Amino acid sequence: MELSKILETILFFSQKPLSPKELQGILDSTAAQSEDETVRAFKKTKTDALERELDQLRLQHETSGRGFRLVCVAGSWQFINCPEYAPWLRTLVGEKSRPPRLSQPGLETLAIIAYRQPVTRAEIEQIRGVSVDGVMQTLLERGLIETAGRAEVVGRPMMYATTPQFLEYFGLGKVADLPSADELRRIPVTHPEALETAEPTSPPPSTEAVVTEGGELKPPQQDLPLAPELAPTAADTGADPKPE
Repeated sequence: MELSKILETILFFSQKPLSPKELQGILDSTAAQSEDETVRAFKKTKTDALERELDQLRLQHETSGRGFRLVCVAGSWQFINCPEYAPWLRTLVGEKSRPPRLSQPGLETLAIIAYRQPVTRAEIEQIRGVSVDGVMQTLLERGLIETAGRAEVVGRPMMYATTPQFLEYFGLGKVADLPSADELRRIPVTHPEALETAEPTSPPPSTEAVVTEGGELKPPQQDLPLAPELAPTAADTGADPKPE
């Protein structure tokens, strides 16, 4: 029994795309429930071995000339029909409602986030030259972008990055599969000053009187009231003594 045939069967009947990790879980669970040594032999199959088999299976379907093919989108594998056969499938299953197309500002903003992620709203506005509040809200609602922590700069602004749904929307396996856009990546952006670590504060001055080398009593460094026995006398200050 070949691993590639097992994977092909699982993906053919699956109702959703499956990642190599999910396929590995199916193989392990099946092996744990079966007493057939042939089935148990696929327990603990490494994910890199699965990826190699899936890639070979993809090439086989591409060269076979069939009406469907195997693709990896957002890290998960699935069978899809070839675009040229779409008219007959639409007749079979009917038209499916799709969300409206992204506007030009939405596409521009999404491109900046995709190529510069993680990126703050202020950096996006520097590149586009206009406010992006409404566009960002639309992209968040569509699930194409998400928050990705806060920038380590003054104000700690929120950063944004693309989601797996973004990869599915554009049919990409991973962000690295985006077309080259070196010019977009090279656009200079002014960043706020980074947060500075507070300098360690110096220890508070001593509040204890000390005796100098000459035997004199040195008062405390802080302006605190002195004990009566340490307070200067009228003779020390040159003032007239108060009448009794």
